[in-house]
Amino acid sequence: MRRLLPAVLCAVLALGLPAGARAASVTAPPGRTTVRPASTTVRTVPEAPIQVAVSSLPMPGRSLSSQRALAIGSAVAKVRDARRGHPGSYGAVYTKGPLRWQVSFFSRGPRPGGGGGRELAQVTIADRTGRVLEAWSGFQVAWTMARGYKGAFGEHVNALYIWIPLCLLFMVPFFDFRRPLSLLHLDLLMLLSFSVSLAFFNHANIWASVPLVYPPLLYLLVRMLWLLRRRAAGAPPGRPLRLLIPAPWLAVAVVFLIGFRVGLNVTDSNVIDVGYAGVIGAQRIAADRPLYGGFPADNEHGDTYGPFNYEAYIPFQQVFGWSGRWDDLPAAHGAAIFFDLLAVGLLFLLGRRMRGPTLGIAFAYAWVSYPFTLFALESNANDTLVAVTILAALLAASYGSGLARFARGGFAALAALTKLAPLALAPILATDGLRGMPPRSRAGSLALFAAGFLVLGGLAMIPALRHDTLHTVYERTLVYQGNRDSPFSVWGLYGWHGAELAAELFAGGLALVLAVIPRRGDLVGLAAGCAAIMIAVQISMEHWFYLYIPWFFALAIVALLGHFSPQTAPAADAASEPARSTPRAAALST
Repeated sequence: MRRLLPAVLCAVLALGLPAGARAASVTAPPGRTTVRPASTTVRTVPEAPIQVAVSSLPMPGRSLSSQRALAIGSAVAKVRDARRGHPGSYGAVYTKGPLRWQVSFFSRGPRPGGGGGRELAQVTIADRTGRVLEAWSGFQVAWTMARGYKGAFGEHVNALYIWIPLCLLFMVPFFDFRRPLSLLHLDLLMLLSFSVSLAFFNHANIWASVPLVYPPLLYLLVRMLWLLRRRAAGAPPGRPLRLLIPAPWLAVAVVFLIGFRVGLNVTDSNVIDVGYAGVIGAQRIAADRPLYGGFPADNEHGDTYGPFNYEAYIPFQQVFGWSGRWDDLPAAHGAAIFFDLLAVGLLFLLGRRMRGPTLGIAFAYAWVSYPFTLFALESNANDTLVAVTILAALLAASYGSGLARFARGGFAALAALTKLAPLALAPILATDGLRGMPPRSRAGSLALFAAGFLVLGGLAMIPALRHDTLHTVYERTLVYQGNRDSPFSVWGLYGWHGAELAAELFAGGLALVLAVIPRRGDLVGLAAGCAAIMIAVQISMEHWFYLYIPWFFALAIVALLGHFSPQTAPAADAASEPARSTPRAAALST
C-alpha cells in the first residue's frame, strides 16, 4: 500500500491513529559478517550464526572443516541457480550451534543504504555427516516463515487429526440433507477452502499457497455484497435456518470445544512475534517507558501496531509478568484465551439480539469449531482482538440509544488503534441507521459517533504520546509497513504493483460507497457490509496471512447465518382449538 501511504497518513494524523495492518517481523538482511533472518515470526533456537574463517582444518569438536562446509554448500543446485547472474558472489561460513554449519552466499557490492551484499542463498549442513539439512534461495532466505517449519504457527493444530475433524464439526450442524445443493453449504466450504492454501504454505510451496488464497476471498466478497440487497416490499419470507443438531446439544458442544481450545493453548501452542510484541509493549507502558522504538533485538519491529494493541495486554502482563526474554510468555497465552472467549461471548450476544439464543449459540459454535480461529488462538496472535473490537462495534449498533452510538464510535477507534485496516469500517459504522432519520437527528447521531471515536481514540493514544512524537509513531508504524516488501500476496510475489494500486483504490472506494448507498438496513446488512470492506482491504494488502481470516470471519458468519428467516410457529386451528384446550392450557395461553 505504498502508493496510498500519503493519503492514508493524512487521514490517520487527522484522527490521531498510528496503527498497523501487517504482521510485525524481525528484519535486517545480513551484512558481510552477521546473518539475521529478515522475517522471524516464531521463537528461534538460541543458535545464532557465528562467522568463522575459511580453513581446511576442522575446528576443535567439529568433524567438517569450514572449507569443506563451503564446498558442500556451493555444490547445492539451488545455490548455483541463485548465484547465476550474480558474478562475484561469495560465500561465508558460520557455525550454528555445536552440530550444524550455515553457509550464506552474498552478491558482490553494497546493499542500498549501506552494508554488505544481498544474501542470495543459505544452506544448513550437519557437521557429523555433511548432509544438507536445508537450502533456501530468493525470498525464503529472508522470510523464515516461508520455509514451512513444522508447527511454526499453532504447533499441532496443523495436524490432520485435528484440522480435518474441526472442518467436519464446522460443517455438520449446518448441513441440510433436504437441500444438499444449498448455497450455505458452498459458503461454508469456501470458508474452509483456505485450508488448501495453508497446506501448501506448511510445505513451503509459497508459489501455490499465495494464489490459492484469492478464489475464496473473491467469492466471499461477492457473497457479502449480494447479501446487502434490500428485500423487496411484499416479498415472501425466505426459508429458516435449519440446524441438524438441536440448539441445546450445540450449546454443550460449544462448552466442550472451548475447553478443548483452552487446553490445547495451554499445553501445545507457541507465541509468535505479534503476541510477544504485545507483552513487550504492555511492559513498557506499565513501566512508563516510550512505547515506540527500543524493542528487543529479537522483535525489533514489534512496535508496528497501534497503542490499543499493547494496552490490551497490560492486565495479563501485570498478572503473569515477563522475564524479558522470548520464553513461554504466559501473559500472551492469557491474552489470547481472553480475546477468544470475548469473541465467543460477543457472537452469542449478537445472535441473541437478532433472533434469540438459538442463533447466538449457532454463531458461537461456528467460531469455536472453525479451524482458523483456533489457528490464531494457538499462535497466540493479536488478530482475535481485531475481531473483538469490530464485533463490539456491531453489537453497539444493535441498540438505538445515544450511548450506544457513542460506544460504536469508540469501538471503531479501538479497532483502528489495534491495526490500521479496520479504519476502513469507520464510514459504514458511522452512517448505519441514518436513513429515515430527520436531518437534525442525523447530525446528532453522527456527532455522537465522532465524539466516541475521538474520545476513546484520544484516551488510547495517551500512553504513546507521553513519550513519543507523532513523527516517531509514524516512522515506526506507517513508514516501516509502507516500505516493506512481502511475498505473501500476488502483488508482492509477482511484482504486480500496478494491480495492487487498483485493488487499494477499489477497497477505499467500496468503504465509502457502502456507507452512503441504500442497502439492507438490519444487522445482517451491516455485518455483510463490514465483511465486504474487510475482505476488499485484505485482497489489496501486500502482506496477507491466515491469521487475518478472523478479522472478517465473524462478520461473514453473522451475515451468512443471520439472513435466514426466523423459525415460525405452526399455525393454530382457530375453529377447533378452544374446544380442545384444557383449562390449564387455556390459562397458559392468556
